[in-house]
Amino acid sequence: MSIGMTQAAFHPESSALEERWQTLSRVMTTKAAIAQTPKELIWSLNKARLYRYVPVVSPEKRHSVPLLLVFALMNRPYILDLRRGHSFVEFMVNLGYDVYLLDWGVPGLEDAQLKLDDYILDYLPRAIRKMKSVSGSPEFSLLGWCIGAILTTTYAALRADGGIRNLILLTAPLDFSNRSDVTFSRWTDKKHFDVERILATFGNMPGEMIDYGAKALRPVDNYVLNYLKLLDNLDNPRVVESWHAMNTWVTDNIPMAGGAFRQLIVDLYQNDRLMKGELIIRGERVDLNRLRANLLTVIAQGDHITPPCQSEAILTKIGSTDTDLYRVPGGHIGIMAGSGAHKLTWPYIDQWLGSRSQRN
Repeated sequence: MSIGMTQAAFHPESSALEERWQTLSRVMTTKAAIAQTPKELIWSLNKARLYRYVPVVSPEKRHSVPLLLVFALMNRPYILDLRRGHSFVEFMVNLGYDVYLLDWGVPGLEDAQLKLDDYILDYLPRAIRKMKSVSGSPEFSLLGWCIGAILTTTYAALRADGGIRNLILLTAPLDFSNRSDVTFSRWTDKKHFDVERILATFGNMPGEMIDYGAKALRPVDNYVLNYLKLLDNLDNPRVVESWHAMNTWVTDNIPMAGGAFRQLIVDLYQNDRLMKGELIIRGERVDLNRLRANLLTVIAQGDHITPPCQSEAILTKIGSTDTDLYRVPGGHIGIMAGSGAHKLTWPYIDQWLGSRSQRN
């Protein structure tokens, strides 16, 4: 009998400890395999890319109205396609939706002057034209998550006659009037937050600073309990692989274009111009009453990044007659990428969208 076999026989706990250490080392030092649902690049502009996911349902059984997914400007959009078996994109493609994803890309210093105007009135309309061309449908659905919800809501109000049939908003930070309940509004108050000095220093808003701000809202959860959960479950492959995938996304930070960040802080967090009807995008006033698309807004009850109060008032401002509000237990990311998303949020979106995704 070899020395190694003897040691394993007499010290099984040593072997188990070594396996746990190897698991911990792997998930802390490597990236998980993410964004595995097959897709093809169909359009690009500057750093932005439009992908179409390869359909798996025959054309006659497919929903005829395509769905375009729009995520935030300062995070990677693959949170919507996190890992096999736990991917919103995979879920929707398997149900016969014609799914497209707009990836804003990573802005460089040469993009520091990009504004919300550019994303809303240049990038988004061009991507939509390409989607219409590929899908053959003059109508489409938009899903906006977080900052993506600001972009899609504004677009839907400015271009209400552009073919948008359905608008789905996830944890949408639209209403900034309740400053006491929106921690970011207090942190970015112009009395002590100098956005011009930050942008003069960095050009773009660094992704690391944005990430720290989000984590600092709940420092114990993010810097202590998150890692204790991993340590407590190193023998559970399901928990480990879920943690690995989420950590890969969380640590994959990107900057936000300086011009767009300035508008986010000044126009929205500091002055609440969208809900007041005072937001101007390239010379056009954004009138939310012009928004006519069927609307579903999904609110995370435990969201500390976008508290529910930021997403509720939109229903009183728009001109849509077909509206729905769905409240889900959980946090800002968990409602779409957490362990319960496939039981609650995803089926509800399908239930709502399915009947509204057939051309008349």
